[in-house]
Amino acid sequence: MKKLRTITGIALMSILGFTSCQSEVDDVQGQNPNTNAANSTTANNLKRTSMYDGSFDDFFDGASCSSIVLPATATVNGVKVTLLSQLDYTQVISILGQYNNDQDSVTLQFPLKVKMSNYTEVTVNNQSEYNTILNACSSAEASGQDAISSVNITFPITILTYNVSLEQTGSIVITSEQQLYAYMSNVSSTELFSVKYPMTVVLADGTNTTVSSDAEFQAAINASIKTEATMAEAAQNSKNLETVLVNGMFKVQSFITAGVDSANNYKDYTVDFANDKSIKVLNTITTAATGTYAVSSELDVFLKLNFSGNASFNLLNNTWKVTSFNATSISLQSTTNAAVTVVLKQI
Repeated sequence: MKKLRTITGIALMSILGFTSCQSEVDDVQGQNPNTNAANSTTANNLKRTSMYDGSFDDFFDGASCSSIVLPATATVNGVKVTLLSQLDYTQVISILGQYNNDQDSVTLQFPLKVKMSNYTEVTVNNQSEYNTILNACSSAEASGQDAISSVNITFPITILTYNVSLEQTGSIVITSEQQLYAYMSNVSSTELFSVKYPMTVVLADGTNTTVSSDAEFQAAINASIKTEATMAEAAQNSKNLETVLVNGMFKVQSFITAGVDSANNYKDYTVDFANDKSIKVLNTITTAATGTYAVSSELDVFLKLNFSGNASFNLLNNTWKVTSFNATSISLQSTTNAAVTVVLKQI
């Protein structure tokens, strides 16, 4: 009798253990919000966040859904460049960034290899075939099926699984984006799965956050996509600002420090921003100072000024946040002291 009780106890524990594991991934009545099928929103989110992200070389290939497999050769603004490794991207960036107001062009030399969003590599023989890839990428972006590059999962993570037809549970440890993409691409209609939370993700602004449910994962994606859109808008505004700078001549309309406006010190000077990132400060026709400038962006647009040769203009050496601008006026705020502001007025 004691032996029978022992066997019965072991069997009962096995059943309870099976039921406990199953309950984490399978609730046919839908009471577990983290249980997912192959066509669920979370399945799509996991697949898109784990796609191969080819956006790192967009300045070179113009396609965020794929990347050029190196080595490769291209003509950049008329200059032939051979890229053997990603270190050679600096050559392309340098050529493209040499001037603000030129029309940049990159002509790829075929055949070349392209790594696609599904991690496969394909050989592209001509521009027509490459245009097909570009068009497919545009369609994926328009339909929300492209890679979600604004959220990166920190691995490893564990996926709990349940096969409905076999009534069989399991789990799999995922250690990379490619492995997660392969798994999510092959979930069958008879399988259910659940992420074993908590899970850490890195957002577009570089911050780490911990999510504890599918709903929190979705919220993190929404927030990060919004941040990414703000960054994209800032990047476009930075290009627009460069155009405004190059196309005009400016005077310092105001320079406020500690509540005092010292713009009168600049009334006889005109500032000329050239398209090669250089600056000249003119007093009538005499060069009173020289310098350089740089426009950058994150969530906001920034203008870095570096003057030499004039004590008054040296005071403007700073990285300024661009609070507003249009074709005739640029308003700046110090990134180290918000009370310090400058307004440049086009003449």
